[in-house]
Amino acid sequence: MSTSVVSNDLLEDCWITTDSELLSSKFDREHFEITHTLTEHPLLQIPELMELAERTLQTRPAGIYYDAGDIRVDQRWDQMPKKQFSVVETMKRIETCGAWLLFKDVQRDPEYRAFLGSGWHKIKAKIGHNLESQILREDALIFVTSPKRIATYHIDRECSFLLQIKGTKTIHIFDRTDREVLPEEEIERFWTVDNNAPVYKPQFQARATSYKLRAGTGVHIPVNCPHWVENDDNISVSLNVNVQFKDTLRANTYRANHALRALGLTPRPPGQSAAVDYFKSRSMVPVLAAKSALHKLSSLKK
Repeated sequence: MSTSVVSNDLLEDCWITTDSELLSSKFDREHFEITHTLTEHPLLQIPELMELAERTLQTRPAGIYYDAGDIRVDQRWDQMPKKQFSVVETMKRIETCGAWLLFKDVQRDPEYRAFLGSGWHKIKAKIGHNLESQILREDALIFVTSPKRIATYHIDRECSFLLQIKGTKTIHIFDRTDREVLPEEEIERFWTVDNNAPVYKPQFQARATSYKLRAGTGVHIPVNCPHWVENDDNISVSLNVNVQFKDTLRANTYRANHALRALGLTPRPPGQSAAVDYFKSRSMVPVLAAKSALHKLSSLKK
């Protein structure tokens, strides 16, 4: 049987097997453990991922990110050590080089396109809430991690299902509403100017919920939930399926609050007044449009 046939067979069914009621009630509201059936998927094994790395470099080199070295939990992404090896060589040395590799938008690769196929559609149907109409974009990512490697503390714009395929690791997830862990100012900076704005605070580590991920298990992470990951003494492979929503109301409110705070004001956090949030969000539309136009103009001049 060919790889493509096996891949399609495994992806036809609803490969997240967690109870529908749990998926529906907690989706993008709470983090929780999940189970899945993709552990033996042929395209998620190291030899096939080696081929994906080579193919991605040839067809869309921006589709893969990697770094290697001794990384701290609080390290910024712009402070990563200088790369010592090519991405293919890093994959070959994955057991010893302390690497973290991210394959982006793997569904854009012809061999991996089925990852956002019928099985994923069945998962969204289990979640319900008219989910399909709310999605701005969705993608599938693959992480390959060296033994004992840390993935630094951060928050995301997307909510995600992180599925462990190979190896074991622990992910620590914090409550996104805990303003000692994640102050309003950090969220505002994240949505406006700095993807690394959230700062790890070791004194609050005990507030995290820690999930030990093994092959066949995973976790759902809502938008903006702070988290970091520590790999065990093994190679880890994970699949991550992301959903980014169309609704920009909350994001634009944070952007408006960032501008107000720069003026010395103390703006009201989102969620306290629907009318105020709507006004702030609408006020950012022309600002963002102008920034986009300036960016395009700058690109044309280069």
